[in-house]
Amino acid sequence: MFSKKNLIHQVTREGHTEPPFSGEYVNNKKIGNYSCINCDTVIFSSEHKFDSGTGWPSFYSALDNKAVIETEDNSYGMKRVEVKCSKCNSHLGHVFPDGPPPSGLRYCINSVALNFTEKKD
Repeated sequence: MFSKKNLIHQVTREGHTEPPFSGEYVNNKKIGNYSCINCDTVIFSSEHKFDSGTGWPSFYSALDNKAVIETEDNSYGMKRVEVKCSKCNSHLGHVFPDGPPPSGLRYCINSVALNFTEKKD
C-alpha cells in the first residue's frame, strides 16, 4: 500500500498515473483554481473543467499556457503529449485532441498532482 506522499512522488517525479476514478478532484464541482502540488503554481481553473468520463480531472485549457510544458511522450507504446508544470517540471498528466470547444483539447490530469483552492465570495 502506497502513502499519498509516495503516490505524489511516483506521479509527479517518475511520470506514473494514478488509478482512474481514485483522485479526490475527479468529481469536484467547487469553484476555484488548481495548482501544482509541488510548487503551488496555479495551472487550471474550475471554469475550464469538464466531465470527460475518463476517471481523471479534465480541463479544456490551462489557465495560462506559460504554466505548462507539453512534450512528446512515446512510453507504453502510445504517442501522447505529456503535460508538466513549467516552474518545477512536475508530471501532471497528458493532453489529448478530443476535448470540447472552444479548444478541442482534453487535459487529463492526475488529482494527486494538484492542490485545489476554493474561491471565496
